[in-house]
Amino acid sequence: MMDNDEVLVSRTGDIVVSACPVLVDESAKDQFLWGYYLCIENNSEHKIHIVGKDWHITDERGNRYNDNTAGFKGEIPELDPGECFEFTSTAPIDAANAVFYGSCKIIAEGKTKAEDVRIPTFLLAAKSDKVCRILN
Repeated sequence: MMDNDEVLVSRTGDIVVSACPVLVDESAKDQFLWGYYLCIENNSEHKIHIVGKDWHITDERGNRYNDNTAGFKGEIPELDPGECFEFTSTAPIDAANAVFYGSCKIIAEGKTKAEDVRIPTFLLAAKSDKVCRILN
């Protein structure tokens, strides 16, 4: 769950992805721990499998981070029509500002080829007041 201070939304066909960053911790050595929330909604008429991700973070210093792994913390979510999958994680960044972008890989029921579903591009800006909170 989260409050709606800065929820960004992206739509690819019938799949909707909502995203929101949160600054979890800032150390004295210019290290920032970012949390992020993603919600993937299946608004199609078919079951989908979310088989992986291809996420990128580029910070203000030009450092690039990539996560192109299968699944989500060991899980390959299956979503029936109308269902959603919520995911939270963290990313340690060595700069005050960065951009997070990429896609999820889904396979629709009856298909064999994975399709890219774009996630919203969002800014990780430690100097900004506009971040949402992830609530437990």
